[in-house]
Amino acid sequence: MTTEFHAPDAVVEGVEIGSILDGQIPGGDPRTAWERRRLGYKLVNPANRRKFRVIVVGTGLAGAGAAAALGELGYDVHAFTYHDAPRRAHSVAAQGGINAARARKVDNDSVDRFVIDTVKGGDFRGREADAFRLGEESVRVIDHLAAIGAPFAREYGGQLATRSFGGVQVSRTYYTRGQTGQQLQIASAQALLRQVDVGTVNLRTRHEMLDLVVDDGRVQGVVMRNLLTGEITAHTAHAVVLATGGYGNVFYFSTLAKNSNASAAWRAVQRGALLASPSFIQFHPTALPVSSRWQSKTILMSESLRNDGRIWVPAKADDTRAPADIPEDERDYYLERKYPAFGNLTPRDVASRNAHEQIQSGRGVGPLKNSVYLDFRDAIKRVGKKKIAERYGNLFEMYTHATGEDPYTAPMRIAPGAHFTMGGLWSDYDQMTSVPGLFVGGEAGWGYHGANRLGANSLLSACVDGWFTLPYSVPNYLAPLLGTERLPDDAPAVTEAVGRAEARVAKLLAIQGEHGPTYFHRELGDILYEGCGVVRTKESLTTALGKIRDLSKRFWTELRVLGDEDRLNQELEKAGRVADYLELAELMCIDALDREESCGAHFRAEHEADGEALRDDDLWAFVSAWGVPGDGRFVRHAEPLTFDAVPLTRRNYK
Repeated sequence: MTTEFHAPDAVVEGVEIGSILDGQIPGGDPRTAWERRRLGYKLVNPANRRKFRVIVVGTGLAGAGAAAALGELGYDVHAFTYHDAPRRAHSVAAQGGINAARARKVDNDSVDRFVIDTVKGGDFRGREADAFRLGEESVRVIDHLAAIGAPFAREYGGQLATRSFGGVQVSRTYYTRGQTGQQLQIASAQALLRQVDVGTVNLRTRHEMLDLVVDDGRVQGVVMRNLLTGEITAHTAHAVVLATGGYGNVFYFSTLAKNSNASAAWRAVQRGALLASPSFIQFHPTALPVSSRWQSKTILMSESLRNDGRIWVPAKADDTRAPADIPEDERDYYLERKYPAFGNLTPRDVASRNAHEQIQSGRGVGPLKNSVYLDFRDAIKRVGKKKIAERYGNLFEMYTHATGEDPYTAPMRIAPGAHFTMGGLWSDYDQMTSVPGLFVGGEAGWGYHGANRLGANSLLSACVDGWFTLPYSVPNYLAPLLGTERLPDDAPAVTEAVGRAEARVAKLLAIQGEHGPTYFHRELGDILYEGCGVVRTKESLTTALGKIRDLSKRFWTELRVLGDEDRLNQELEKAGRVADYLELAELMCIDALDREESCGAHFRAEHEADGEALRDDDLWAFVSAWGVPGDGRFVRHAEPLTFDAVPLTRRNYK
């Protein structure tokens, strides 16, 4: 914490300035911060570990890793997922790979270079010490995942294969064709089920978190709804880990599974946790464009395709010719033209913003003119169709199934789509939120990525959190609690939390209006894409904020939820999630309005230079962590950011 830091005054109505946050980062060289922090952690005797209960919500890579590791250590772990099996968590959807600074290629990679790429890629809006931990543990992550069964691609001689991803000029991405997330999730879920089998982990599927139990200033449990029976129950513990994923589905059209939601994290905010950088949303540059208003989501095409695919648009606006009929000198390979050093491997925020610019200028392609081309013609000529099929065959097949088009003979059509959330629950260096006893892992948190995530760092950050951070930091929190009993199931705080959850369900069912929850969710997505999308302005955000508030009022008078609460009721599930999306969306726009700069994926059109994001490090080199008291106020707390190993500089990918 620095005493010289002063946060800028609020310029948005309803925003108040809160405290300066201490991220509990060990002082000194950030390169050794994690080593020194681990050495200082308190330990729990193996014989005492079974006396502590830890609840883990979510079974993706972060949740499965944390539950399995803590179970292996001997803690009494209770894991919850709303899926019917832990392996169905959304981590399965990641395609392209997982980064690691193992430097197996002779291309001058290193942990320091990994940190430079990550900090720079995040446009200097993340913790430098976090990036060092990510790079340091990345080496162990790959070895660990390979040991528990992840079938990484290999070179002819048996070495693990790597490829490049956006925002870097080295080859550090390990992969399993285009199924990396699926294979890592299967391996991690099997490790979790091993602990279930030996009895250290109690796994409950088809349970959704509705609330947290907070007593004596600590999170001491969760309230769950059984999605099959509707039964609402409380479960107490000494500590709770939320690993419930990101909130990209707030945009309705996103690359996320439809069940992915923000409710667990938002309930934590309502119980006093802070939400960091909520407006930092990544739009994936290689999503499939929306082809019909009535489709339910967008589809992700792996960023790895940008290794061989060339992105272009017609040089002239409103060109209706088929791509094969457009000669080479009438094509604009705009990323290669504008960023020759990185070309098509620019970071995601840069690639998405440039695609958005091309589409808005009238040079979009496809039936709705809402996409750009990703063309493999030259790569096929260079290495042959067989080699391209070896690298991307399952992705090409998926594209054909989704579009009916053959990417071997015609360019793919891609467009920016809401994808990953760099924002999330604020936590200190130990992954603990502002509410003691509540930890966070994976995309539900804000760590590592700053204002833009580099491709293949998401699987890595989830694995580092789950396998190699929380198993150290949670015991450090538990050690002083030795001898402290779990909160009784009939404690007043437990009864109160269950009552809140039951009352909210009843309130949603009682409205009996005209429209289902999807109606409101779809309208909210339209508002956000237009007002708080790839490019934002003060005017667009102000307009969006007004529309969201009006939509929220309509939701609570016009919603209709069919069915009742004591059975499987997916409309009721959706209604609760959309109610949370509406409140979260308001805070997203508040955050974007408040931050008077451009950085990474937060691109305010008023703050740019030569089309690039223009940061204001004098005023905004800090993380905004928002408290929402629930009385109409938004309190902006701030954690100052300092950079010692990677000096502040304007990003340049040219």
